[in-house]
Amino acid sequence: MNVRQWAGDLGLGVRFAFTGGREGWTRALLTAVGVGLGVALLLLTTAVPNALAARDRKGDERVDITYAETRMPKANDTLVVANVDTDYRDRTVRGRDLEPEGARAPLPPGVAAFPKPGEMVVSPALKELLDSDSGALLRERLPGRIVGTVAESGLVGPGELTFYRGADDLARSIDGGRVDRIDAFGKQTYPTPERADPVMILLILVVFVVLLMPIAVFIAAAVRFGGERRDRRLAALRLVGSDSRMTRRIAAGEALAGAVLGLLFGAGFFLAGRQLAGELEVRDISVFPGYLNPSPVLALLVAVAVPAAAVLVTLLALRGVVIEPLGVVRASTPRRRRLWWRLLLPLGGLGLLLPMLGKGRENGDFNEYLVIGGVVLLLFGVTALLPWIVESVVARMGGGGVSWQLAVRRLQLSSGMAARMVNGVAVAVAGAIALQMLFAGVESDYTEDTGQDLTFAQMQVSLPSGVPLAPAAEKLRHTEGVKAVHAFDEGFLSDRAKDPEDGTMMTIGDCASLARIARVSACRDGDVFLVRGAVNDQGVNLDKLGTAGRTLYLDAQGGRPDREPVPWTVPAGVRPAQAMPGLQPGVDRGGFLLTPKAAAAVHERIAPGLTGETYLDVDMSAKDVQERVRNTAEAIDPLTYPMTWVSTRQTDRFEAVRTGLLVGAACVLALIGASLLVSQLEQLRERRKLLSSLVAFGTRRRTLGLSVLWQTALPIALGLVLAGVVGVGLGAILLKMTATPIRVDWPGVLSMTGIAAGVVLAVTLLSLPPLMRLMRPEGLRTE
Repeated sequence: MNVRQWAGDLGLGVRFAFTGGREGWTRALLTAVGVGLGVALLLLTTAVPNALAARDRKGDERVDITYAETRMPKANDTLVVANVDTDYRDRTVRGRDLEPEGARAPLPPGVAAFPKPGEMVVSPALKELLDSDSGALLRERLPGRIVGTVAESGLVGPGELTFYRGADDLARSIDGGRVDRIDAFGKQTYPTPERADPVMILLILVVFVVLLMPIAVFIAAAVRFGGERRDRRLAALRLVGSDSRMTRRIAAGEALAGAVLGLLFGAGFFLAGRQLAGELEVRDISVFPGYLNPSPVLALLVAVAVPAAAVLVTLLALRGVVIEPLGVVRASTPRRRRLWWRLLLPLGGLGLLLPMLGKGRENGDFNEYLVIGGVVLLLFGVTALLPWIVESVVARMGGGGVSWQLAVRRLQLSSGMAARMVNGVAVAVAGAIALQMLFAGVESDYTEDTGQDLTFAQMQVSLPSGVPLAPAAEKLRHTEGVKAVHAFDEGFLSDRAKDPEDGTMMTIGDCASLARIARVSACRDGDVFLVRGAVNDQGVNLDKLGTAGRTLYLDAQGGRPDREPVPWTVPAGVRPAQAMPGLQPGVDRGGFLLTPKAAAAVHERIAPGLTGETYLDVDMSAKDVQERVRNTAEAIDPLTYPMTWVSTRQTDRFEAVRTGLLVGAACVLALIGASLLVSQLEQLRERRKLLSSLVAFGTRRRTLGLSVLWQTALPIALGLVLAGVVGVGLGAILLKMTATPIRVDWPGVLSMTGIAAGVVLAVTLLSLPPLMRLMRPEGLRTE
């Protein structure tokens, strides 16, 4: 067979698709909509890496805190910038205070001119929030006059909350950590890149496969819409002289036409979805529509693969169909599906994954090609096994009510079509269950115990150097919702003259507060204690440091080179105390504890070397108590650093992968719902005359409605059972690959199946109004 004959037959099929009258156009549009939805989601998925890369690039271009060891001198082209980030409810607000030191000071990206003290330049999203009623508390914290907005070039996403604020006298607070001097944005001293985490790579690979597989399954099903009507058209072609091979090629041409039209629809859906993505925000992540540009290579691959798959799927579907001039031999009892080759797919997937079992995190050199191939084969095995299971189960069914018998008989005649409808659901659920198990199994590896004592405090406010502790603590104490405040002045003492590495902490606080961080006995104002047994003081010669009359030196705040260490003489009568477990890891209080009276005589002299820490016991059930504390902290000094204590914290990368999974799963569920609805409507449209005939002979509409429900529910139930088995099996294999104990996440399994069942129920309810219309007697009219 030469290419010219193939092209002619395919072209004839394309003509039939677009010149077949209303029926032909309806069929082509249904196929195009189905294929278009899948193509749009494929394009959006392939565009996600580019969007995230664009966000990272924009973030790198505006880096301002360098963490450099040396301090840049003041010049005409330097700018002092302070990190004044804050949180508002469940969102992060990026903030910077700016103090230009010369006419050539660098402007932040997206900012046209420096704001003066008391003025702000804000992002559009932050301006909208500040102008709304829900942003009233944040407006109290950021009272500056808004004089401009940050342009897109200075934002990582349209929903980002960010501001630049004018300030003065920032140079005194330069520490290289929160306040720095720069001569350009985008410079940063990066740490040594961490070794790639093999388990995280495995998670990302499986997430992409699980999200893309249902889309591919749906596209393959969409190109087969209108199968029964197509069979009748093919019989007519045989009647006018077409041979069987030519007939199949013409049918492939019709599918090709729908697929190509689907590509156009998909491009339109993608552009609409890209605009919509600019309005969405998930866990503080938003992207500009322009970021969502799929890779040209991947887009070209989609453009070629979808039409090619349409032709291939159609030819494969027709290889077991005998098309004769008087009809298609499919209404007779079909040949039973064979099981052996269907089992080869999941077994092949297992064969690819088995060599990587037990490698774990340290030796987890997971071959990405074997991982992708193994997961794809296992999930594709669901699509191969489900038609056999549906056929085998419904063949043994019988009896029951009229609606049940109608549904069962319909499934016995066309079990393949029913299985195709739910293949995407089964694949999505199987993959989701496996991912739930994997996430639940490795979650503890990416969750760290902060060690923060939530019975002592729920919030912490760190004060910058030079801010008096007592007035600040009093303001926090009078904040609505704050029950108690424990305040400490802290510094680091060392024997700078003899051994600068031999040092310990100095903490100043009242007796009640000191009793919460160390075991002190009979504390009175004026006492000085030396704490022993602290983890941080291991290897430190406390006997030497605690000798009365010895001069120690209090380090300057943040190690600033322009501040000389402050001398302090160890007083007589230092009493012993015992260390207690720290309020948070790494900061258990050792060294010297001073009461306010004991420090009063030297406080003014040592104040430059001290920083204030306040620990707040707050009523977390009080509305917006955290926002009120942050507002008070901002009023004390813009460089204060409020923190909310938590018992555990997950790593950013793990959270990012989980967020990506949630977004992708939501899109896939939307596609599944749309695909089921389109498939259901197509089936109802093809059976319009049959439904009208049944109603004309006295069948109740309620009976027919229930039969449609059973026709959907039975394959879905079988598909969910199969998905549960395959999903749990795949999840167990993935856990064994990461050397993690196998544990079935039953809440996750039940939630995934419940969501899938809910989607199917919603689709069934949406299909009932069209079903009622198709049951009217007008459906018997024909031309």
